[in-house]
Amino acid sequence: MNIYVDADACPVVGIVEKVAKEYKISVSLLCDTNHRLQSDYSEVKVIGAGADAVDFALVSLCRSGDVVVTQDYGLAAMALGKGAYVIHQSGKRYTNDNIDQLLMERHITKSARRAKSKNHLSGPRKRTSDDDKHFEESFRSLILTAM
Repeated sequence: MNIYVDADACPVVGIVEKVAKEYKISVSLLCDTNHRLQSDYSEVKVIGAGADAVDFALVSLCRSGDVVVTQDYGLAAMALGKGAYVIHQSGKRYTNDNIDQLLMERHITKSARRAKSKNHLSGPRKRTSDDDKHFEESFRSLILTAM
């Protein structure tokens, strides 16, 4: 088993590495050329710039039984299709049972935004230590399931 992280602006890389070290699981952090990552534990893979370049590289690397960390629903769907376990940085697990609903909600939300003249949205709320605790608990549970 390997862990692959869609690492562009991912706030849980430290937690992923901490848990992976405990279980001696290799981690690959994938980012595009606009981001610079360094890690003493993980392999950092810098993928060429381009729309979805990191997503396609990650999908080509992951295999059945691997773990993928991403907030991208499209990437999650492709990784699930390869038999990977997939988790969002919030700790929510993507599954074959919920991915279609999540993709539909994303489509509806995007369509609603386009219909409005105002396209400015406030960003996500600030991440808290409780968010990190929840992710770590969910991630640990996922790792044990994947083992």
